[in-house]
Amino acid sequence: MTRMPTKRRRTKGSGSIVLRGNVYWIEYQERGRRLRESAHTSDPEQAERFLKQRIGEAAASGDLSPSRATVHDLCKLVLADYELRGLRSLDKLRWKLGAHIERLLGNLPAERFGPGQVRQYIQVRQQEHANNATINRELSIVHRAFVLGTREEPPLVRRAPHIPKLEESDPRQGFIEQDQYEILLAHMPPRFKCLLVVGYHYGCRFGELRKLRWDQVDFEAGVIRLEASQTKAKTPRVLPMYGDVREWLERQREMCAGKLVFCYRKCADKITKAGRPAVELSFGRHMDGWDEACAAAGFEGLLFHDLRRSAGRNMERARIPRSVAMKISGHKTESVYLRYDIVASGDLQDAGKRLEEYAKQQTQRAKLRRVK
Repeated sequence: MTRMPTKRRRTKGSGSIVLRGNVYWIEYQERGRRLRESAHTSDPEQAERFLKQRIGEAAASGDLSPSRATVHDLCKLVLADYELRGLRSLDKLRWKLGAHIERLLGNLPAERFGPGQVRQYIQVRQQEHANNATINRELSIVHRAFVLGTREEPPLVRRAPHIPKLEESDPRQGFIEQDQYEILLAHMPPRFKCLLVVGYHYGCRFGELRKLRWDQVDFEAGVIRLEASQTKAKTPRVLPMYGDVREWLERQREMCAGKLVFCYRKCADKITKAGRPAVELSFGRHMDGWDEACAAAGFEGLLFHDLRRSAGRNMERARIPRSVAMKISGHKTESVYLRYDIVASGDLQDAGKRLEEYAKQQTQRAKLRRVK
């Protein structure tokens, strides 16, 4: 009569040994997988020692199983992915993870993350006055973390949970007209004037302009050349000088004759960390003084990014081919570019007048046909 395999009961996590015929086999967990192998012995004590050896080797490897992985562990996968791909938003990701995501979810076991935790996260962030768009972006990072977790070998999580999106408000519709631009320019402090001029004419991002160097400004050819490493889309752009751009760039060169185009005035009273006078102070990530200047000009709340919308609409009014306008502003897709082409009330009134004239012409032509 054939002897049936017998399995000895054990505490959870300590594995098990099974007698098959005259030989013991061991079973244990490693990186979320259930492994079985022969102990090559009929002695239960030797099988026990072999099992403990294998469990110790698995524990020493430091690998995570799905039951042990936390949201923090999954977020580390997102950081590694950003570093591997060389994404320039890595610093922003680190800040979002540390300031909000890991603060609220970091210690939570990944297997326990579900709809209840999503709702709780949203409630806390809304109480902290975060808007829906910001919360959606943060939860997108969490979802990406779970997706990467499922792709590990073996997977750290079994599935990526569904995270519904909150309804977001319409895209911001701030922009300025030519007369408003001139008023704003008059109220801007010297360090912002040329920056305002270039931003209004080309719709460049602030992050692109703060890296601009004088060797990229070609006065002889009348162009400004942005390198691929400076642009968000990672594609080089050539901006033709027009309007009062050349004039203001020449003024800026007198004020900032160093390496960077946009900087503060040379200040002998500013001292660097090394104890030497600061020859050239570049703009940081924030435009200190911009909000105050806009408020003084009567445009409180105006963002530098609103100049990007104004430039897009001006190029549409000038009937510049859309493909050319997108190359100047740096838009990769037409759908995003069209969000910046905002119709002003004056444009609507002008369209109404044209339609009225067209209707009158059609009425007159109809009368002439009846007479004939």
